[in-house]
Amino acid sequence: MFTAMFGSFESGIIFAIMALGVYLSFRILDFPDLTVDGSFVTGAAISSIMIVNGTNPFTATIFALIAGFVAGCLTGIIHTIGKINALLSGILMMIALYSVNLRIMGRSNIPLLNTDTAFTSVSGFFQKTGIDSFLNKLLTSIGLGDSLPETWGILIFMVVVTFLIKWFTDWFLNTEIGLAVRATGDNKRMIRSLSANTNLLIILGLGISNALVAFSGALIAQQGGFADVGMGIGMIIIGLASVIIGEALFGTKTIARTTLAVIGGSIIYRIVVTLALRIEFLNPGDMKMITAAIVIIALTAPKIVEGSKERKRKSRRKTERMNVVPIPADRKGDNHAALKSNS
Repeated sequence: MFTAMFGSFESGIIFAIMALGVYLSFRILDFPDLTVDGSFVTGAAISSIMIVNGTNPFTATIFALIAGFVAGCLTGIIHTIGKINALLSGILMMIALYSVNLRIMGRSNIPLLNTDTAFTSVSGFFQKTGIDSFLNKLLTSIGLGDSLPETWGILIFMVVVTFLIKWFTDWFLNTEIGLAVRATGDNKRMIRSLSANTNLLIILGLGISNALVAFSGALIAQQGGFADVGMGIGMIIIGLASVIIGEALFGTKTIARTTLAVIGGSIIYRIVVTLALRIEFLNPGDMKMITAAIVIIALTAPKIVEGSKERKRKSRRKTERMNVVPIPADRKGDNHAALKSNS
């Protein structure tokens, strides 16, 4: 059980980068970008093919990020310059990327099991420095020695990387350009009246969003040991589920709090899926159905809770009005006469 939960936490922190990208497009820009399903695979495809051909895995991952940025910018160009509906622009780019990804990979699947990836390098570093053995001994000494992971390096490394990306996102959204991007999502007409180039801001925002998505795809491919042309199906739903769950549980008062909530939502989502798959009558093929159910619950639960609170408030106000003692009709004249005598 501990191993499964550890693995879900590890995957959740990687998928959190993708969720941050979805947050930028859906929440900040208010742009329903379905490019995510394609750019996620683009990141995995580019990093995998470069690693197989002998490129340094860290360099390959950076190239995946750049490719995702280009894909997002193309979606923005299709929408802004081509004047095509936002939703349709993302769909068109997602479809185009399917063929592009097949071209990049040369086949539908690239295995990475016998190659050096960024995670094998990190794991080797942690083993050499003795950090893994130290942590395992520490947990064993306090009675938590059962089912310990092979390495803590991937988790620690990804926590650092994910929070660096979170910090960059927070910083960017509070810069002058970032504030303009946020304003574009809130009220495009208003920010355009201030002589801002909304087309450029949309293209930039979508580029950064898909760069994070592709970066996450590259890391997921290296963690899982393969890149597959169909691995991006439903990624937009996973990203939305992470954003919605995080916002519902942790709130959205500030940008820093919201991005932290998105990371938390991604981790919680992976843990919930892992626990759901441990139910006997469910199997890995039901994962999409589980995802849909989680999103439905995350969307409806806050409304149900708010509706219940509103009914309680109405009932309380009604009770307060009923508890007000009315002045009898025969007393109203006395009160009026008393007021006249006093005046």
